[in-house]
Amino acid sequence: MVLTDRHAIDPSMSPAAAPASPPAQRPALSAIQGGKSAAAETPRPFSFGDWLDTALARIVLGAISISGVLLAWYLATRYQLDFYVRFGNIPTPMDVLDKVREVNQSTRFLTNVGISLRRVLMGFAIAGVLGIALGILIGRYRLFRSLTMPALEVFRPIPAIAWVPMAIMLWPSNEVSIVFITFLGAFFPILINTIHGVEEIDEVLFRAARSLGTRELDLILYVVIPGALQHIFTGLSVGMGVAWVSLIAAEMISGQFGIGYFTWEAYSLISYSEIALGMITIGILGLLCSKAIQLTSRLAMPWMAAAGDRK
Repeated sequence: MVLTDRHAIDPSMSPAAAPASPPAQRPALSAIQGGKSAAAETPRPFSFGDWLDTALARIVLGAISISGVLLAWYLATRYQLDFYVRFGNIPTPMDVLDKVREVNQSTRFLTNVGISLRRVLMGFAIAGVLGIALGILIGRYRLFRSLTMPALEVFRPIPAIAWVPMAIMLWPSNEVSIVFITFLGAFFPILINTIHGVEEIDEVLFRAARSLGTRELDLILYVVIPGALQHIFTGLSVGMGVAWVSLIAAEMISGQFGIGYFTWEAYSLISYSEIALGMITIGILGLLCSKAIQLTSRLAMPWMAAAGDRK
């Protein structure tokens, strides 16, 4: 076969001598690669947004927030402001601090705090176990959902505090009645959030697990629970707040001990400083419980912290 001049190959030209690409394109390609390399090597400057993500920033801003509330409280009570909201009988921060020193001279106040903590943790723990277990079953199995959700939806709108008279008649002791009311306050937020978390798991994950021969129990442990974990912790956080509300209301109505009973007793004795001390104590205890849940969620979901770092 004879090749034409257009297809002829010069035997003196070696593969190494042949240009790999047109000369006009090579500088442009080098410039693009050089730009990418320079962009990758140049560190991003530390911004104010980066500082907001640090632990120091959270501590500083939290201190500023609380200090602002204390300053507003001091000014309103120091000058006894009266603009529809009256501060004439409200104790000052120093009055409450003096009351803290006074109540610490005996174990009565700490005993009330310990009893309230025990009640709220017991009720919350029971609500967490039952709420998560039922939420997974209801969200996963339609038959179980059809059998249980209508009855649960009847009880869900009833406030936990409305159960106080019934709880007194149901349970053999006042202590168990208060724990039951605390349980009711935490149960439904945990249950509903768990159900939503299970329902929002991508069906592709289930099909992929089944294609690998995964058993149903392993599907629950390694697909359903991790997939719904973010919603579960949201329910736990909300449930803890409602549990404290329910506990304090129950202690005020039917309790003989606890921080709610302490606050109501102070109101009956017209001890304004003790009322404020009880309210502040409730707020601090609730904050500590919520922070404990947030810390647990970070330990249980390390991938969420990694996702936040990439942002």
